Amino acid sequence: MSAEATNPEARSEARPELRRRGRTRLDLRRLGRAALLGPTSRDRLPDAIGHVAEAHRAHHPDADLSILRRAYVLAESSHRGQMRKSGEPYITHPLAVTLILAELGAETTTLTASLLHDTVEDTEVTLDQVREEFGDEVCFIVDGVTKVEKIDYGAAAEPETFRKMLVATGNDVRVMSIKLADRLHNMRTLGVMRPDKQARIAKVTRDVLIPLAERLGVQALKTELEDLVFAILHPEEYEHTRALIAAHAGERDPLPAIAESVRVVLREAGIHAEVLVRPRHFVSVHRISRKRGELRGSDFGRLLILVGENADCYGVLGELHTCFTPVVSEFKDFIAVPKFNLYQSLHTAFATSDGHVAEVIVRTRQMHRVAEAGVVALGNPYATAVATAAAAAPGATAGSAEACADPYEERVDPTRPGWLSRLLDWQQSAPDPDTFWSVLRAELAQDREITVFRADGGAPATISLPGGASCIDAAYAQYGEAAHGCIGARVNGRLTSLTSRLSDGDTVQLLLAHDASSGPSADWLEHAHTPAARIAISSWLKAHPDGAAATTTAARAPLSVVGARGGGGNAVADLPDATVRLAGCCTPVPPDAVAGFVVRGGAVTVHRVQCAAVAQMRSLGRTSVAVHWRATADCRVTLLAESFGRPHLLADLTEAIAREGVEVVSATVEPPVEQRVRHSYTLQLPDATGLPALMRAMRDVPGVYDVSRA
Repeated sequence: MSAEATNPEARSEARPELRRRGRTRLDLRRLGRAALLGPTSRDRLPDAIGHVAEAHRAHHPDADLSILRRAYVLAESSHRGQMRKSGEPYITHPLAVTLILAELGAETTTLTASLLHDTVEDTEVTLDQVREEFGDEVCFIVDGVTKVEKIDYGAAAEPETFRKMLVATGNDVRVMSIKLADRLHNMRTLGVMRPDKQARIAKVTRDVLIPLAERLGVQALKTELEDLVFAILHPEEYEHTRALIAAHAGERDPLPAIAESVRVVLREAGIHAEVLVRPRHFVSVHRISRKRGELRGSDFGRLLILVGENADCYGVLGELHTCFTPVVSEFKDFIAVPKFNLYQSLHTAFATSDGHVAEVIVRTRQMHRVAEAGVVALGNPYATAVATAAAAAPGATAGSAEACADPYEERVDPTRPGWLSRLLDWQQSAPDPDTFWSVLRAELAQDREITVFRADGGAPATISLPGGASCIDAAYAQYGEAAHGCIGARVNGRLTSLTSRLSDGDTVQLLLAHDASSGPSADWLEHAHTPAARIAISSWLKAHPDGAAATTTAARAPLSVVGARGGGGNAVADLPDATVRLAGCCTPVPPDAVAGFVVRGGAVTVHRVQCAAVAQMRSLGRTSVAVHWRATADCRVTLLAESFGRPHLLADLTEAIAREGVEVVSATVEPPVEQRVRHSYTLQLPDATGLPALMRAMRDVPGVYDVSRA
């Protein structure tokens, strides 16, 4: 942006290899000089913005272009006399950025803000002027992409600019759309700068802008940015890849013939589809060459099949897998399970009779538009019927303040994914610019999202986390700093440790201690993947340098209380004179379905049929003995109680058991681990029907959060 403005003497041509392959290049220098020197009628758009208007009307035929004319006139007059380092008038930059967005299908408000995106930063135009002339939304977007003053922030200016921009993106994703297009045009013309500055800008683009483009689904910008960064940071690999593509251009390409075969198959099946050959971009060719070694002709592109409806996508898939030999490992269904960046398509591959493997992407035309332009293709995600009606009033514009008194008040952005919400949350806890910058890069390096469900039914019902996240991450995502007291979790109904990794679709119940003094241990940092969790844990550990010592004390021997022990209770084995014992691993009680097995000494051990020991015995070829229950109602059972550590807990539990008229045969209390205590009770019940009431009474003891059968 402002770094590009300089004097006419600093002219240089951009490196030609950085230009996008196959793209028609507009002579923006000529257009810019025409805008500066030539007369412009008030009744029509200036010639220099005609290409923008044409691209915009292709996506929005009914768009009102008058606001674009006014925005261009203000931008051209305010930037007049400024030149880019490449020698063009500076106005060519906002024109080029706006043209990129217009080709992606951005709506009028975005294009208006794009034309003005450098005016407040580089000229005498103020935000108040932009608001008065173009409304609150345009003003907000322009402010969002305006850099902070380096004189105020010094070396922290770049991270603080991105922080400001990301916070603004949380309210309006169009801010980041303009920033991505701005960076793309600057990268296209980066060859005029010193090599060290090229490398610095390319690294920031690689670490921050490209991951953001991926997350917002703007693949058209992401792929070109990847190629431009590749050329600067890896020139040798880039030249090698370019040589591979050039060599392939002189050979016979098998993909057009394969595409024609697919067209015939789909036409005979009655499926209306458009089959295109889609060349791979430079980075894609480089990746596949590293994966497969020597490349064949079909490796330099993929087939793109566009259909009208979702059902047609699966119809195409069925025909391809029926008429060709599918490569099953390459099949992915991103329609049923979309990516977290709005992407939807079917991916597959098939082998031809001559040994070529063709990769295929199948999607509807609407999916294709979203896949290429991401959030840009959604238009104005905040438009409401009220705003639309108000915008039609005389004097109102697409982004006018009259259209919406407060366009950002309690407005839910349907395009905001989990990663952006997480980023907006944790950045508040990272006031240090260096911490923010390093953590931001680490967060954006995560290339996969998972969604887990809350078992407590609270809102929101789901938690979005990066791939590889643990229960610790889920705890901090759900409870914030209150997660310091988390002592465990249930994943899909089973008790597990906080360090357990979560998978997409898991149901999570997090267990919090009631002791306000409890806190995380140092080893939590090894298992925390989200910035919010890592920042919160690190802050607590710094504030409590001795706080983790209690969790690393030597383990004590379990406390045991043993009473009279019984034998087989009221279980009877169909084996004369055999001694019957109830298995301690599962402690069956009436009316459990049971199985018995003869052990050493001739005794019969009785297990519940669901017990893992039963399956193990049968796998070893052991024959089970039939077992039945006597008519007497008494029984023996082992119960496990999970609780938070507190004084007098053992006494309260044994008192609750005694009130139910149950005899304690034995009890074991394990030493506390992270404020959590595990109790094991073997009990003699006078009547098996009283077991549910006993378990409820034990759960009602304060501090006990679960009671289960052994």
